[in-house]
Amino acid sequence: MEYLLELAASPTAWVALATLVVMEIVLGIDNLIFISILTNKLPEQHRQKARRIGIGMALILRLALLSTIAFIVQLTEPVIEILGHAFSWKDMILIAGGLFLLWKATTEIHHSMDPAPDDPTSATSTVTLGFAAAIGQILLLDMVFSIDSIITAVGMTEHLPIMIIAVVVSVLVMLLAADPLAKFINDNPTVVMLALGFLIMIGMTLIAEGFGAHVPKGYVYAAMAFSATIEGLNMLSRRARQKRIAAEA
Repeated sequence: MEYLLELAASPTAWVALATLVVMEIVLGIDNLIFISILTNKLPEQHRQKARRIGIGMALILRLALLSTIAFIVQLTEPVIEILGHAFSWKDMILIAGGLFLLWKATTEIHHSMDPAPDDPTSATSTVTLGFAAAIGQILLLDMVFSIDSIITAVGMTEHLPIMIIAVVVSVLVMLLAADPLAKFINDNPTVVMLALGFLIMIGMTLIAEGFGAHVPKGYVYAAMAFSATIEGLNMLSRRARQKRIAAEA
């Protein structure tokens, strides 16, 4: 209790908490985009439930990983060497997660561009994914993003309560943003393609980091923000054009 009171009275601890909360929310964007795209392929009555389960599992995973910080730190230690390059468990998990994102995003883009009417995985079908399959894929990516998130948290502060509060706050923000984001993506088909492009970029970033090439997150999110701004301008332009056509008619 005394330890918590000392933390609460420390300005440095509050600065660390604010910084870590922002960092965790930013890192959660990747996870949230994937969950939104995946759950939109479920029947409408199951979408919200799947999103809440997926985000809830992300919270459970991150809190569980925080309870094993000593083990998490060891994940960055090299365990295998291939062609002179050492790989840790973290590296291999990031590479596997990146490859999965590339496969998933590329498959979704293919189905969106060239859907087969009788193909049960077609993006034009209302039910394109089973509930259990969706939860399984969300859990897989939750694990990848959670490990990256917790290792980032460990690198920013040594105080476990700060890490726990930051993780809980970031997941609560994800929970609040999940339904509006998923609805926005579902209502705007062009945004779906943009979000899939984001997933490809995120997947490549994970693979690059797995091979030891550090990619500053600021560059990635700046590119995403620029693309989203351009798409927003395009949406405003389309709406203005539609209003003009309706007025002329």
